Amino acid sequence: MAAESPAFTLTLPVLPLDDEVVLPGMVVPLDLSDAEVRAAVEAAQAAARSEPGKPKVLLVPRIDGTYAKTGVLGTVEQVGRLADGDPGALIRGRSRVRIGAGTTGPGAALWVEGARVGESVPEPLPGQVAELVKEYKALATTWLKKRGAWQVVDRVQAIDDVSALADNSGYSPFLTIEQKVELLETADPVARLKLATQQLRDHLAEQEVAETIAKDVQEGVDKQQREFLLRRQLEAVRKELRELNGDAKDSAEESDDYRARVEAADLPEKVREAALKEVDKLERASDQSPEGSWIRTWLDTVLEMPWNERTEDAYDIQGAKAVLDAEHAGLEDVKERITEYLAVRKRRTDRGLGVIGGRRGGAVLALVGPPGVGKTSLGESVAHAMGRKFVRVALGGVRDEAEIRGHRRTYVGALPGRIVRAVKEAGSMNPVVLLDEIDKVGSDFRGDPAAALLEVLDPAQNHTFRDHYLEVELDLSDVVFLATANVLEAIPEALADRMEIVRLDGYTEDEKVVIARDHLLPRQLERAGLDKDEVTLDESALRKLAGEYTREAGVRTLERSIARLLRKIAAQHELGERELPFTVTDGDLRALIGRPHHVPESAQDPAERRTAVPGVATGLAVTGAGGDVLYVEASLADPETGAAGLTLTGQLGDVMKESAQIALSFLRSHGAELELPVADLKDRGVHIHFPAGAVPKDGPSAGITMTTALASLLSGRLVRTDVAMTGEVSLTGRVLPIGGVKQKLLAAHRAGVTTVIIPKRNEPDLDDVPAEVLDKLDVHAVTDVRQVLELALAPATSEAAPEVPVAA
Repeated sequence: MAAESPAFTLTLPVLPLDDEVVLPGMVVPLDLSDAEVRAAVEAAQAAARSEPGKPKVLLVPRIDGTYAKTGVLGTVEQVGRLADGDPGALIRGRSRVRIGAGTTGPGAALWVEGARVGESVPEPLPGQVAELVKEYKALATTWLKKRGAWQVVDRVQAIDDVSALADNSGYSPFLTIEQKVELLETADPVARLKLATQQLRDHLAEQEVAETIAKDVQEGVDKQQREFLLRRQLEAVRKELRELNGDAKDSAEESDDYRARVEAADLPEKVREAALKEVDKLERASDQSPEGSWIRTWLDTVLEMPWNERTEDAYDIQGAKAVLDAEHAGLEDVKERITEYLAVRKRRTDRGLGVIGGRRGGAVLALVGPPGVGKTSLGESVAHAMGRKFVRVALGGVRDEAEIRGHRRTYVGALPGRIVRAVKEAGSMNPVVLLDEIDKVGSDFRGDPAAALLEVLDPAQNHTFRDHYLEVELDLSDVVFLATANVLEAIPEALADRMEIVRLDGYTEDEKVVIARDHLLPRQLERAGLDKDEVTLDESALRKLAGEYTREAGVRTLERSIARLLRKIAAQHELGERELPFTVTDGDLRALIGRPHHVPESAQDPAERRTAVPGVATGLAVTGAGGDVLYVEASLADPETGAAGLTLTGQLGDVMKESAQIALSFLRSHGAELELPVADLKDRGVHIHFPAGAVPKDGPSAGITMTTALASLLSGRLVRTDVAMTGEVSLTGRVLPIGGVKQKLLAAHRAGVTTVIIPKRNEPDLDDVPAEVLDKLDVHAVTDVRQVLELALAPATSEAAPEVPVAA
């Protein structure tokens, strides 16, 4: 065992080392142009004049302004000039010193006290330590040979001292400052050698991984270069063989020659330039590259697009109108709009105004109406009348913006959007595109498809529409877009502003009979396997099917009823229960398909009608399925058991709740004028209920209906069964205008109502109501609630004070 050196106190000037560490045994040159380094060397030289030996300094690492706890005693071996001519000093690290408190000394340097750190190594070396020394030397030799430092290998092999061997790691450039400080502060030589060995082992492992990666990359690059060269040579050989034999390209090679296909195609100039750029990329890419398949798919899509293909419009205006009339009964507004569009197109073409400012004469129409009125089938009829191709794009439930504008080509499996696919499917640049159920478009984290449709449906922008997949301009200004929707309010305002709204409010009973006779019955006879001479439906049967078995704005349920009726007759004939031919009358319907589901209120027994008791009034409303009748029920609670206040039920919206408050306030303030016992309203709770509580309801148009129901409740006078009403009420009793008058009057007609009350300011809307409906309705336009009550309430049956019903 070697004796441990005794620790003794030293007083030394500090030479700070920024971002550098010197270990014992290392010899380093330092630049004296640094003020702190020069001050420490000069102080050491001044102190050495009075002491024997070389000047001594304390080399201390300084990281981010913080000094390490351990430094190295260094001796100034030589002072002179460095290789670049600057003054410098050569300093050798001697031993570790643990730093103590600061002290005073000559010169401008910082002086500190320090204690030499003793190191002890057993002699002779134990087996484990000897193995550690051997391992370190082997690792160091491997690393030095990789760097080509053969002259240093012998020097490392000659070091036998454990401490000196560990400190030799200070020369390793791959060690970080923190790792070198850890070596410096590890006093035990064996622990320090273990740490140095681990650091060297980790570095060699990282270096091996990096070399493996670099080798793999180089091999891949060499393979690609070789493959590219061989393919070029193969193309050259094939070319020489074709020229030698005079043979043309075979079909497979012709299909692969995209450059020839692009140059031969009739493409717009900008599209041609973009396609040729992609062909250049394709020729540079290898067959194994995924980019090659993406480019081929993109080029195929571009080449299949009908860039300059257009169908000739049929400018026979009379013929187009005849086609629309033959395929659809009613819907005069839409037919007129299509006829106007064709007439304007014809005049523009005759005068050479087909293209103005780069824009053609397309159209964007929104067909808004309840289900079953023929919005979707109308699109096909429009295309037939115009002589154009027809494409339907279903938008119901679409939530991804890329469905409209396409995916970026960087994604695997990218596709163009539905608009581009529709034009491609049509094979022309001027088809009729039906955007079905545009009000059912949703939005989530993938984007808002309705926002993507803004450019598509804007006549001022869609001549330069850009799909994310194509990334070239596509002219949609010649496309006729027909969008269908059930509820206009569900379409975003910005999108609705870009479309011309055409409302389809439903069919009258006469129109339904004509549609059933001319369109629905022949189609269902064919589906049921029946000949038109085998089963005949009398007009009375069709009218009863439309009026009592179905109650809808459209004809979808009516067609299902006809189909059910024909299936029943076909089954009875096959069972031998009925002979054909057979004519169905209204009296046969109950036996075939059961009892009617929608008996008009006026046809019921007076005692069973909803308005048979005071406090019930009939209103009119508009839903997503068209117009409908809406009953309002009111009752008063017993003053001894019920709490005062207003109770509303029936899943009502805020606007309808406010209408109920207004109706109640009006009656409280004008009860005496209307001869109503409003004193009952003070201490008794008022309950207003709208049946069909599972259906959400909102809007102000039930105001006069609620006022009439409350007035009926207080006066004891019944509301006339044949009266229905709609209108908003104000606090002063004014009747304000509402929307959906046509749909509401059609609903009243279907429900068997004969008298309808509407606001005076809605009188102009009566022009849209079919004449046959107005002939069967007694429409009263009013301005004040007092007129409503006078028309709606039946005369009092007795002079005595009425008894007000009490809620159960």
